[in-house]
Amino acid sequence: MVCPICTLAVAGGVGLLRTVGIDDVITGLWYGALIVSSIVWFIDYLNRKSIQFLFRKILVIAVFYTAFIWPLYRWNIMGKPENIIFGVSWLDRILFGAIIGTFIFIFAILSDIYLRKINENKPIIKYQKVLIPLVFLTIASIIIHLLIKIFGW
Repeated sequence: MVCPICTLAVAGGVGLLRTVGIDDVITGLWYGALIVSSIVWFIDYLNRKSIQFLFRKILVIAVFYTAFIWPLYRWNIMGKPENIIFGVSWLDRILFGAIIGTFIFIFAILSDIYLRKINENKPIIKYQKVLIPLVFLTIASIIIHLLIKIFGW
């Protein structure tokens, strides 16, 4: 469903964005996509190994979001008063971006599935599984960057 190359590409994007000083909302966007990619990849792994347990998907989702988000709070990367957005005390810029990135990445996965379905379960273009999420995330990053510049988030 999600390829390891896509997960690595998104992980590289997160690291690169944070390193070059891109706004935390955009970094969070890619971070949210990385979390979803990791979740889908792990659930696919469990399926291939025929590992079943009660509330499997819900538990995997909860564990992955906790494992990815909690350390950011623990190491004071998230949760600083100067990093809130829209004046909401619990809404950190990275968390806000991660929420958006989660939905964009899910939409990218569904778009890939839809495009394959209408093309007899074959990709329309080479590396479609990788390109669609990267294009969606790049476009969203540009839009968010422009919104931050225009509205001064």
